Amino acid sequence: PGFAAPAGAPPASPAGASAVPPPPIAPTGPAAPGGYGYPGHPGPSGYAPGHPGYTAYGWPGMPQAPQNGLGIAAMVLGILSCCLFCLYGVVSIVLGILAVVFGIKGRRKAERGEADNHGQAQAGFVTGIIGIVLGIALLVLVVIGITAAVHDAESDRYGDVLGPSATVLADR
Repeated sequence: PGFAAPAGAPPASPAGASAVPPPPIAPTGPAAPGGYGYPGHPGPSGYAPGHPGYTAYGWPGMPQAPQNGLGIAAMVLGILSCCLFCLYGVVSIVLGILAVVFGIKGRRKAERGEADNHGQAQAGFVTGIIGIVLGIALLVLVVIGITAAVHDAESDRYGDVLGPSATVLADR
């Protein structure tokens, strides 16, 4: 009795009052008393329980997070296909094909609004095509090089054996 509240403290609440304020009113107005959440009774949102749009408080559910996985995967695989073409071209071709496929699927998701990384999916698509071209070019060069080396080795081998015999026969 007779104690004063410290300076800056909120005023004491009257007897019987709650220290916690009441919840805010929904944007659609105050909720009707009772009935919500029971089968057959629509909630304040207008949907019955079990419907995807149903909420007990009258607000729609949280928006779904963007699904950016395909676009990111396409870009990473496309960059790898461009960088790893020096592994005889085979790795680059495989990674490039995967990047193109994921890039197409990622762009379609972005166009439907399920993802927000259209640029990454496009970059994966383009770098995947570049990786495929680099891989095919290197693979063709390797095949030409091996074919030329085998042909050169065969001509040297038989040329040395047949060369002296031909001169011996020509001298007779």
